[in-house]
Amino acid sequence: MDELREKIAGEITLAESPGSAMKKWRELFGVTQIELAKQIKISTSTISDYESNRRLSPGVGVIKRFVEALFIIDGVHGGTVKNGLERMAPKTEEKDSFYTIHDFTSPISGSDFNRIIEGKVIANPNYLDSIKLFGYTRLDSLRVILELSPAEYPKLFGSTTERAFIFERVSSGRSPLVVIRVSPIKPKVIVIHNVTTVDKLAIKIAQIEKIPLLVTKLDIEEVYKRLSKL
Repeated sequence: MDELREKIAGEITLAESPGSAMKKWRELFGVTQIELAKQIKISTSTISDYESNRRLSPGVGVIKRFVEALFIIDGVHGGTVKNGLERMAPKTEEKDSFYTIHDFTSPISGSDFNRIIEGKVIANPNYLDSIKLFGYTRLDSLRVILELSPAEYPKLFGSTTERAFIFERVSSGRSPLVVIRVSPIKPKVIVIHNVTTVDKLAIKIAQIEKIPLLVTKLDIEEVYKRLSKL
């Protein structure tokens, strides 16, 4: 079993809610319950029971079949998800203190995320309810701007682009939003921490990109303490 398969299997096995972790990865791979059930040769109701935690945690055999099924189905579609995950995953030696990647056990809506961090929506509030977030990336804004090369940028997304970027050490929000504007891959939500007046250009870029822009003045460690419970 390669590194990515081991990561998925390990996360499901160690999760407090294995069924929720299974659902997260199934949705990340864009696989329906019907497709998965056909590949694993179990009923869709069984998969639904696992994902909603109505059934006891799956055993090692089920988890192994589940992971293999995701890759087989993805392979039929050209391996797009697998290739993207492997390309974006940071190598251990490449991780640095100016960004930290965290994935949730199960996805949450943009609105719930905003509520948890006590955010104020500066742009595109109507998109929050329809967004699913699978994690966030904590970013030192100054170091990202000064040190991150374009080739390294995709690594900020970890295992999925369905995530929020939380920018710290921000003065007005302009520089982080300019970085997002010129980048080929976009986060689903942008958070800037502890800014009183958000730059007008930053707001305009968020509106053009149709990305909800949030501001939180909650103590930054409290933000991550709350999000770590998800």
